[in-house]
Amino acid sequence: MPKRLLLNCDMGESFGLWNMGLDEQVMPLVDLANIACGFHASDPMTMTRTVLLAKHAGVLIGAHPSYPDLVGFGRRSLQCHPQEVVSMIQYQVGALDGIARAHGMKVSYVKPHGAMYNDMMRDHDTLRAVLEGVTQYDRTLPLMLMATADNSAVKTIAEEFGALLMFEAFADRAYDEHGFLVPRSVAGSVYHDDRRILQQSLQLAETGVVTTLEGTEVALEADTLCVHGDNAESVMAVQHIRTALDRLYAGEGT
Repeated sequence: MPKRLLLNCDMGESFGLWNMGLDEQVMPLVDLANIACGFHASDPMTMTRTVLLAKHAGVLIGAHPSYPDLVGFGRRSLQCHPQEVVSMIQYQVGALDGIARAHGMKVSYVKPHGAMYNDMMRDHDTLRAVLEGVTQYDRTLPLMLMATADNSAVKTIAEEFGALLMFEAFADRAYDEHGFLVPRSVAGSVYHDDRRILQQSLQLAETGVVTTLEGTEVALEADTLCVHGDNAESVMAVQHIRTALDRLYAGEGT
């Protein structure tokens, strides 16, 4: 059986009076909370509330930095100099880490959001800038990034910085034959059926492979599984995944 998958979820994405996600319901179901740091969503009070939710639930927190794009929710790629990316990462990680430490917590990893995440996966200069930002801040913080059919290139780049990596797969996203996510603009790229999401989660947990949109199978070297809990149906899906994984891993020692 592949390694035990930890569940991670994007959280703390509300902003002021605008509410996003069902964090209070989802937090007890996951292992890792990716908390927005103010550039695509969130604000100091939202970050504080989310850190306290994670503390109460015994969940590790990660910084979820992005390009400065509140209007576009961080999903628009911006033309940034590498040093800008370095500074953006450090500014956002530092903000969350400061709040976390004030409440007896700490940032345990970094997972970029949206366009920054996608850009670092397809552009090595952006990846190097993200890695520089993380390792200059704290070399012990792993960078979470997408597991693909071949992780060797990003591992080689990470070695340049002495960086730690965590690879994630997605419970509710379709994959192509190369092990990349199918763009959201393509029909069927996001799964909404609870049974399909649970099936993909268990397939990854039990075999380490995922069935692509074309029907082929691709092996993914993943450490964690990303789930979403932004509506009642998603929360139910996360609950089912949590229950299924707990049952699966409970039998490891028998």
